[in-house]
Amino acid sequence: MAENVRVRYAPSPTGDPHIGNMHSALFEWLFARRHGGKFIVRIEDTDQERVVPGAVESILDGLRWLNIDWDEGPLVGGPYGPYIQSERLDNYREMAERLIRQEDGYRCYCSRERLNEMRQEQERRDQPTGYDGRCRDLSPVQRQEMEAQGGPSVVRFAMPRSGTTRVQDLIHGEVEFSNELLDDFIILKADGFPTYHLASVVDDHLMKISHVLRADEWLPSTPRHLQLYRALGFTPPQFGHLPMLLGPDRDKLSKRHGATSVLEYRDQGYLPEAVLNFMALLGWSLDDRTEVMSAETLKENFSLERVSRSPAIFDQEKLLWMNGLYIRELTAEDLAERLTPFLERGLPKELLPVDRDYLLRIVPLIRERIKLLSEAAEMITYFFQEEVDYDPADLVQRGMDQESTVAALRLARDEMTAVKVFEHQLLEDTLRAAGTTLGLAARQFFGTLRVAVTGRTATPPLFETMEVVGRERVLSRLGTAVVRLTSSN
Repeated sequence: MAENVRVRYAPSPTGDPHIGNMHSALFEWLFARRHGGKFIVRIEDTDQERVVPGAVESILDGLRWLNIDWDEGPLVGGPYGPYIQSERLDNYREMAERLIRQEDGYRCYCSRERLNEMRQEQERRDQPTGYDGRCRDLSPVQRQEMEAQGGPSVVRFAMPRSGTTRVQDLIHGEVEFSNELLDDFIILKADGFPTYHLASVVDDHLMKISHVLRADEWLPSTPRHLQLYRALGFTPPQFGHLPMLLGPDRDKLSKRHGATSVLEYRDQGYLPEAVLNFMALLGWSLDDRTEVMSAETLKENFSLERVSRSPAIFDQEKLLWMNGLYIRELTAEDLAERLTPFLERGLPKELLPVDRDYLLRIVPLIRERIKLLSEAAEMITYFFQEEVDYDPADLVQRGMDQESTVAALRLARDEMTAVKVFEHQLLEDTLRAAGTTLGLAARQFFGTLRVAVTGRTATPPLFETMEVVGRERVLSRLGTAVVRLTSSN
């Protein structure tokens, strides 16, 4: 078992938390919990032009919704704060100056126009694009002249011009990169803010990060980071690059594949425990058969050895199936609690507030049918209405006519008026006998009653529904159905 594990989730506050980004956070959190380590949240906001107001709050909301707790970071503090990079600028500037003094870094004065022309020429010659090192080889006199002009400059890292950098990846094994193919990348921008490369290396060192687990797309940046660690004399953490998430068409996960923000899944009515379970299976498995697992089971069993090297396919249908499975496992009290905010948003205002005791009687009827909490309002509106709306023609079932339908409605009303206890089993026995008297098939008789009582052609079990709706409303709706049908000609 790994010792002194410290991992960090380091999102950029550029919008709502992307499901792929949160997938990495989950694997980092599970790894930390499995090894009794620390899970740190660090906000990487050094790209100030892309920072979106409110994004930090959204990221933290996403973590909280998934019940991913953090040991250090925003709101909780810790010994290595601050945990927002824009509040740590002095650290990066100091390290950049140190690299310049060591001749592992240098100031670059190239204009944007010159860099664009350089790239266009490289593309024209079918060469790899990247900085050509022009400012790296300036003489001291040339450098003084550039400084005297007072133009903007950036700091670049001086990559070795030959040899290879080997990355010992915890998931991919050893990966080798040729240094000559890696250009001198920017580590400090003209505005004094660091790039991701410098900031992440400096902070991972200062925060004593032991393992960096991040998406596969960052694997090509790792040789740059290892060279920065070498130049600064820091011991690098262990790296593990996690499988990317793809849509069913094997393209990178995007809006056209469904929701991409974890908060969208929350707002659509997914359960956090279902989303957590589903995300854990994207590129990891416990064994060849187990799919449904609690957070505790995941924390106890997570290991990098079972993380796949291949991209994971995000199957929206499987997530929906899993959400329905988790909903069916909830107690009536828990499901009612979780449904309430969705009902308050989805039901007409005149039907609010929702009576909790009444809702507790409805919940067992829909628990087997519901896949998303957001479906509930539309599904159960008729339980709260005094009268329901429908096309009177829907009352007339196949093989029936208006006359037989009116007779069925009137007999049902009489029978239900007479029953001593308005209870579903008694209602079913009574109405089955009444249907036989009328010479109607159960499908016909009950189909008519379903439309009259609910306004729907498909509902939870009819007699349990009638019991919950109550005698007074059911009788009123049957009477209304007779009136609507006889007056529809």
